[in-house]
Amino acid sequence: MTALCTMKHLCQATRNENGYAKRFFGTLLMQTPQKWFFFPFWTVVPDPRKSTVFALTQPFCTAEKSQTEPKRNTAFGSVGRRIPYRILHVINQDGESLGNMHRADALKLMDQHNLKLVLLKENAEPPVYRLMTGQQIHEEQLRRAEKKKASPKPGVVQKELSFSSAIAKNDLEIKTKQIAQWIDKKYHVKITIRQAKGSNMDMSMLFDQILETVSEKATYLSKPKVTREGVSACILRHMSDKELKAHQKMENQKNTPVKKDENENLKSNELHQ
Repeated sequence: MTALCTMKHLCQATRNENGYAKRFFGTLLMQTPQKWFFFPFWTVVPDPRKSTVFALTQPFCTAEKSQTEPKRNTAFGSVGRRIPYRILHVINQDGESLGNMHRADALKLMDQHNLKLVLLKENAEPPVYRLMTGQQIHEEQLRRAEKKKASPKPGVVQKELSFSSAIAKNDLEIKTKQIAQWIDKKYHVKITIRQAKGSNMDMSMLFDQILETVSEKATYLSKPKVTREGVSACILRHMSDKELKAHQKMENQKNTPVKKDENENLKSNELHQ
């Protein structure tokens, strides 16, 4: 009887140990495959049904980041000899495609013609590089800076007006009133003027004439320039408080000499009388 009781207790203990093991390893298997847990140390925790059991404390998680950091846009300019790609699509300084070539051949061309390599499209297959002179790079940098400056900032409303240089005087007055209303609301106003056929009007003078009507509160965000043949454009914006104060100060300085001259004329008239 004693032997049977002993065997019964041993079987019961074995079943309990198997149950604990299943619960323990089952919990680990249910974790997501991207997360792995490392346990730096063990501790002994009392269990009401058994004398002692081993339990895990303070797990450490090394889950991989779900989001990768966005790639930063590199500034437009010469890349020197730092080219991480083996095969490139190369464009010459005149904008003509030279096809795909090995990185070493592109660097050889760059050295032979005393040019610089500029990355144009990194996401293309293969990446597109262009051979450019220092002057070409400088001009392109200025063009991109002007384009970025002219693009409306987030939250800024940009309105557009387009008309011909042969616009009638009354219609132009209506347009300028509309521009003044938009400027008062702190909007950016893009003005596009088409050169009328047979017209010799100076487009820059027409833009300046429009700006003169709102000169007390507006200035150029993007100065007048030719966007394509026969078409010019500019962008007006409301002046900042600092610019407004500077403008008013300048206007006062312009008017001051006139007032002095008027006072001197009055004094001279009184003396003659």
